[in-house]
Amino acid sequence: MKLFTRTGLSLAAIALISLGTSLLLAQGGSRGKASATIGSAHVSIDYGRPMLNGRDPMSMIKPGQVWRLGASAPTTIRTDRDLMFGNIRVPKGKHILLAQMTEPGKWVLLASTKAWDAYDSSAKIAETPMKLEKGHDPVEQMTINLSGHGKQGDLEVAWGTSRLAATFSVAE
Repeated sequence: MKLFTRTGLSLAAIALISLGTSLLLAQGGSRGKASATIGSAHVSIDYGRPMLNGRDPMSMIKPGQVWRLGASAPTTIRTDRDLMFGNIRVPKGKHILLAQMTEPGKWVLLASTKAWDAYDSSAKIAETPMKLEKGHDPVEQMTINLSGHGKQGDLEVAWGTSRLAATFSVAE
């Protein structure tokens, strides 16, 4: 009897693990990480990497809508120095990154205390403009690139043929 119970529990555990894994993969469950040294700051971004699957990412978001900038768990930025998004200071630590289409063709990158599904304007720490460009080669799985040029950081989100780019700097 104990053997049947153990076997049954083991099979149930394997089934649950398999189901969880397949759900994660269906939602673009792989994670990506971008990191760079910008000035004296070590900056990293952790994000979910959704698959395009024939969709047009720019048609899925409407003006005023906030995008979680990835899939599954929130996209986060971690830094060991204060950053500047425009003229607003983003304190060192870990924050949530979001993007918002303010009007057709115009985007901002948001540093927030809340994820996209709980976001409201009181959660905004700072924002900086994002430039929307067309890429030559389509990117099937969303990718975030981060690079540093002196004290300036460049962030690029590539998905499909769309590219969203923002700059920020290390605070003095």
